[in-house]
Amino acid sequence: MQSGKIVNIAGYRFVDLDDRDELRQPFRYICEKLKLKGTILLSKNGINFFLAGVQDSIDSYLEFLESDKRFRGISLKISYTDYQPFRRMLVRLKKEIIALGIDEIRPAELTGENIKPIEFKKILDNDEEVIILDTRNEYETRVGLFENAIDLNLSTFKDFPEAILELPEDYKKKQIVMYCTGGIRCEKASVVMMNAGFENVKQLEGGVLGYFEETDGSYWKGDCFVFDQRVAVDTNLNETEYSMCFACREPLTKEQRISPDYMLNIYCPYCIGKNKKND
Repeated sequence: MQSGKIVNIAGYRFVDLDDRDELRQPFRYICEKLKLKGTILLSKNGINFFLAGVQDSIDSYLEFLESDKRFRGISLKISYTDYQPFRRMLVRLKKEIIALGIDEIRPAELTGENIKPIEFKKILDNDEEVIILDTRNEYETRVGLFENAIDLNLSTFKDFPEAILELPEDYKKKQIVMYCTGGIRCEKASVVMMNAGFENVKQLEGGVLGYFEETDGSYWKGDCFVFDQRVAVDTNLNETEYSMCFACREPLTKEQRISPDYMLNIYCPYCIGKNKKND
């Protein structure tokens, strides 16, 4: 739903980029020229970007992207804001565009089967037997998640391979639908699960944001954490009341911001809790 003049786009693709280092400067140049802000991650195995700017600049960036056949047709997540949600423009060279720490997992060569949001909703509408697995971090699931989803309570995505070892053995033969914010983590997580012996693993195409775009958001509880200044969006992709603690980067509700344990730009209830745990 368009509600502002700034266009926000996010996209990724796992693809071999042997010229990763040479790509950095052209991406820097075009983004600076177009006055875009956000982050582009380049690795030897792909590209991941979150950018925001006026429509003409976004259009020009996409023309530049499409000029390289390796980046043609990347699926985009698009939303709109009344303000620029990023503070600066970064083009970073990374070992992985989504860090898992397992070199042999290469989604460009092998990844799990996709399930479209509409098909996933039909499964839920029909009350079919399905295991719903959230691959996101604990601070994200605290903001919102699918009804009856398994929350692995991950501190970081790198904890995922070890966390799934705690799942019941009989899950290996059951239908599992896994999801993340935009789909990128599931590209790797699905391979981890298949390698661990899970036989019927599907990944939600486009992630939570894709589900919001293509359905009415049924079966989702709460909001969805996003990695920019909006902090969280609702099922209509509108910014919600969440803000982020300047000190510890935890998402905060309106109630937490009026807590005696909150002081703007200094500390929040999570900071207090972490300090007590360390005492």
